[in-house]
Amino acid sequence: MPRSIRSARSNSICSTASDGERNAKLEFLASKVKMGKKVEKGGNKDKNPSATNQDEVDSNRALEPYVCTGNFTADFTELCRRANLAYTPPVVPRPKPPAPVTQQEASPVKGGKDKGKQSASQPEPEPEENPEEESGDAPPKTYTMKDKFEYFKPCVQVEMEEKHEIVTEVFIRGWKIDTQMMDIFTQCWPTMDKLNSINLWNTGLTSETLHKLANILPQCANLKNLTLDGNTAEEENWYELITEESLIQNLSLRHCNITDKGAVMIGRCLGSAKRGNKQLLSLNLSNNKIGDEGIREIAQGLRLNRTLLSLSLASNEVGDKGVIKLSEVLSRFPLTHEEVVERRKQQSDRSSPDRNKSPPLSRRAESKDRPGSVRSNTHTDKKKMPSISAKGKKDAKGGKDEKEEKHDKTKGKKDKEEKPAAKKASIAADSKKKGGKPAKGQGKPATQETETSDSPEFINPLLEGGDLIDGQLWVAGNRVLINLNLTRNPIGESGLEALLKAMQYQATLTLDSHGGTGLMRLLVGRSRRSEHSFSRMTLQREHDVMQKINDLMTPKDPFYKPPPQTPDVES
Repeated sequence: MPRSIRSARSNSICSTASDGERNAKLEFLASKVKMGKKVEKGGNKDKNPSATNQDEVDSNRALEPYVCTGNFTADFTELCRRANLAYTPPVVPRPKPPAPVTQQEASPVKGGKDKGKQSASQPEPEPEENPEEESGDAPPKTYTMKDKFEYFKPCVQVEMEEKHEIVTEVFIRGWKIDTQMMDIFTQCWPTMDKLNSINLWNTGLTSETLHKLANILPQCANLKNLTLDGNTAEEENWYELITEESLIQNLSLRHCNITDKGAVMIGRCLGSAKRGNKQLLSLNLSNNKIGDEGIREIAQGLRLNRTLLSLSLASNEVGDKGVIKLSEVLSRFPLTHEEVVERRKQQSDRSSPDRNKSPPLSRRAESKDRPGSVRSNTHTDKKKMPSISAKGKKDAKGGKDEKEEKHDKTKGKKDKEEKPAAKKASIAADSKKKGGKPAKGQGKPATQETETSDSPEFINPLLEGGDLIDGQLWVAGNRVLINLNLTRNPIGESGLEALLKAMQYQATLTLDSHGGTGLMRLLVGRSRRSEHSFSRMTLQREHDVMQKINDLMTPKDPFYKPPPQTPDVES
């Protein structure tokens, strides 16, 4: 065998031996590592067996949903921690201007002991000469300085009660509220009993976040004021905030880019023949893009709405057509076919309220022996009885039995006893009217009766009286609305004349108990930019009509103060 072959065989044998040794060493090391891990695990189990159970309990607690307690600061912080937010906005009190210093606080405290204690605890500083104070340029004390990065960080400002530190108002301004943050707020706000105002200015609300906010409004019993200025939603689902279930009384939607699409839905939610909002008192839609189509639907909603007191449509695109429709609603208007049908239905329900109720089940229908559908002749026999008794009386020629005479005597005694009782009841009623105390034994029921009688009832405007003219039923318009703002809108001469006629009609109406006072404040005027595109004649005519409106509305304005009369004017 040649030497080259022998050397190759010896090298292969050596390489296989070395590979085998290496594999054996690796397997031995791996077995040691595995055994070490098993030993460590066993040691940990032997040392603290409750550690794993505690970890399981913590994980189960983390999976449990958090129940809000009504403390906004604690609930908001905990929900943000569970949501793993990168930054949790702090809940801080809303800054207030400093209170003015009164004379009592500025004057020194009188008394020997108190004065000595005060001087010992707070020694008076020595007066130092300050050139700024002498010159009168001392820095003001009405603001606080903050770092610019800290000032622009998101935070939640709140108003609290002084005694109990319960949050009553929430202010969020200038940072976006996304879906995750709105979910946190919708869990906290319904549990806050004293919450009455929410102000979300320029927070980037979308249609989805707006829908979530609208869903919790009926759950907030004391929430009356809602301000969403500076938010734009593409779908314009603002009508969800004023549905029939909503409890909001004051709603502000300024600078929300609302067009005719959103105004149409808002008008339909204000009122219709069958349903409508009965809680909203003030609605601010200024600085939007509402035109004639949107104002027509809002006017249509005001036909049968008798709760809205103030409406602002300033700085929109309202023209003459929309104002004419609105003035018709304020004066008088004919009812449509649907409204006439609903009017008749309301009148029938009012005249016979028990008609729609289901009749009670008879006792015989409940019994198993005899079905309720089978009738007996006893009912007919009872009907025949009075005729027989009447004939018997006629045959007796005015004679009375002994039982009847006894009945008349007892009846006379009862009447004598009932007369002083009626006098006592009338005296007690008069004392209640004058503010006196009720009689004994009539305390609680009497107070309940007075409370129910004093509470005003909502009367449907369809039940008011009307006039039949040319086959149409005309009713009086909306006289509950007392404030209307139409400034900075392109309203021409025809629109102003329609408003003037409506105000003149409201002035001539006789006010009944449910009518209302009509408009007490009306603001109308063009923007200065639009005045340059009209001639002097049209502007002069419009000015004359506006002057007549102002002369008619000025005495009604509750904020108007007549100028004092001089002796020359009186003479």
